[in-house]
Amino acid sequence: MINRLVMMLACVSLWLVNVTQAADIKGVRLWRAPDNTRLVFDLSGPIDHKIFQLENPDRLVIDIKQADLKSAFSELTLSNTPINKVRHGKRNGRDLRVVLDLKTAVRPRSFVLKPNETYGDRLVIDLYDRNVKPVVKSAPQVAITSSGRVGRDIVIAVDAGHGGDDPGAIGYRGVREKDVVLQIARRLHQLFSREPGFKSFLIREGDYYVGLRQRTVIARQRRADLFVSIHADAFKNRRANGASVFALSQRGATSETARWLASRENSSDLIGGVGNVSLSDKDATLAGVLLDLSMTATLTSSLEAGGQVLRNMGQISRLHKRHVEQAGFMVLKSPDIPSILVETGFITNPTDGQKLATRSHQENLAQAVFKGLKSYFYQVPPANTYVAQLKHRGPVNGPTRYVIKRGDTLSEIASRHNVSVSSLRARNNLKADRIRVGQILQIPN
Repeated sequence: MINRLVMMLACVSLWLVNVTQAADIKGVRLWRAPDNTRLVFDLSGPIDHKIFQLENPDRLVIDIKQADLKSAFSELTLSNTPINKVRHGKRNGRDLRVVLDLKTAVRPRSFVLKPNETYGDRLVIDLYDRNVKPVVKSAPQVAITSSGRVGRDIVIAVDAGHGGDDPGAIGYRGVREKDVVLQIARRLHQLFSREPGFKSFLIREGDYYVGLRQRTVIARQRRADLFVSIHADAFKNRRANGASVFALSQRGATSETARWLASRENSSDLIGGVGNVSLSDKDATLAGVLLDLSMTATLTSSLEAGGQVLRNMGQISRLHKRHVEQAGFMVLKSPDIPSILVETGFITNPTDGQKLATRSHQENLAQAVFKGLKSYFYQVPPANTYVAQLKHRGPVNGPTRYVIKRGDTLSEIASRHNVSVSSLRARNNLKADRIRVGQILQIPN
């Protein structure tokens, strides 16, 4: 009798579990990144699923237990993705089967996400392109002065936070953090790209998501001298306001050192803080000392660079804190690249949020970050760079020539070359600040 009762309770329990697993597919979203396509299913609750691939022709099958489709795949834009067509149907009258007819083979990955402040339960399908060329470590670009001296460019990795299905904070009148920070990052990238002795690149160039670890991997592959991540803060109290700058906390640095040492594969990477040193052939004690030295030097440089940025941001915006804060942000955990995270303001504050949505304030923020980092690198330029040559050998004999590019202004050119606008006007016999693309200016010493 007792055994029968136990079996009945077990059946009831199993039935209840199955009932709670039933869910609806409320919406489907799609993003294309440079090397992958992400498909996101918005769910009414948690689900069980599995995926498998079929060949000849290439297909990906997604089985979702006890689910109903309440959305349409026809609204998805499949151009520039490996997906040719999406089909769906029912299995056993209960389970949903979705079939992706593919144009080419992919490397799939799937996982579920729990609800957050923006979305409910989600199923994420990532389709990684198979024949993508790996990111090659770029050779340092050489800058040549008018006197023939050479030196490599300082490389800045500009990271716009969030992206794709991760909108970041939602602020004043629905402004999304991912959109604001991408605009600021693009402008910062433009400023560095036009600055003699510097070059930069964007970690993400459009509205797609890049994993947090992958962001630092990209920066290392491109041999960045500094990594700057752009964000907009959020808080439940809408009165919180002001800009901030973060570097990695000492505790975060210590844990990251341990993580790198635990993985000999990771530890074999370049450790820039101590030169072109590989840790793969070092014993554990020596590797620990070298990596700890690198992390300490990197953290010191991050704090110094962050301080310069914070001072410049204080000239255009109220500061939330007047010192560089430290926290364990994942994107700051590079052992060999000085890294800072800039919170441009509280997007949830009506005043900050309204300003962050304007192009003029985005421009001012980009200029502040640019001037701060430029000032830092002119104080402590990396060896063998054009900026280091200028610092240690003094100004070039004779005037420097500069060709006007689209988007240049006289004040920007003067700032780049550390001269006044009035001296620039006088040297070139300019009666006004009007300049034209292709015009050649003489830059006074």
